[in-house]
Amino acid sequence: MRRSQPAIVLALAVLVAGCGEDATDPAASSEQSREGAIDVAMANADGDEVGTVTLVPEEGKVRVEAELEGLEPGFHGFHVHDSGRCEPEAPEGAFTTAKGHLAGAGDVHGQHAGDMPSLYVTEDGRASLNVLLDGFTTEELMADDGTAIMVHGDPDNFAHVPDRYTASGAEKPGPDEDTRKTGDAGPRVACGVVGTGT
Repeated sequence: MRRSQPAIVLALAVLVAGCGEDATDPAASSEQSREGAIDVAMANADGDEVGTVTLVPEEGKVRVEAELEGLEPGFHGFHVHDSGRCEPEAPEGAFTTAKGHLAGAGDVHGQHAGDMPSLYVTEDGRASLNVLLDGFTTEELMADDGTAIMVHGDPDNFAHVPDRYTASGAEKPGPDEDTRKTGDAGPRVACGVVGTGT
């Protein structure tokens, strides 16, 4: 059966108009879902900006979006630290004034609220991460003196050290005390303040 071209055009116009009424504007959805987002500028120990970590609240959770560059290739520990201070010339080492990982009392590494998935940096020094986490809220990150987002120089083992391994000088097999605190993630190479710190 042959249909006239005007009839087909009219049918398509009605279909498109109908879809337009029910469709949601993607840009509007994106703006709504990003309400309350916090952009965290990340800098290395030389003071050079290396990118941004964006924290987006999502129904009691936080979406963490990292876009970084100028880092050494490979895996890097990536955490929220307990104090909103990123001082590259701190007496005990770069960014040590950010204190330890954001954690509840008695939590060990791998279970800290501030433990995030490792950051993978490609050969060109760039890293991109997008993950939804439920260990903290943006309100908690901004409370008191704030918190800090930290990139470490080494991979994070999340204190997953099997009992068949014993650290040099350790009294028993498995992770030692340092590993339980930091996952052996090494020096702090980039930091960004969340909240009102320095």
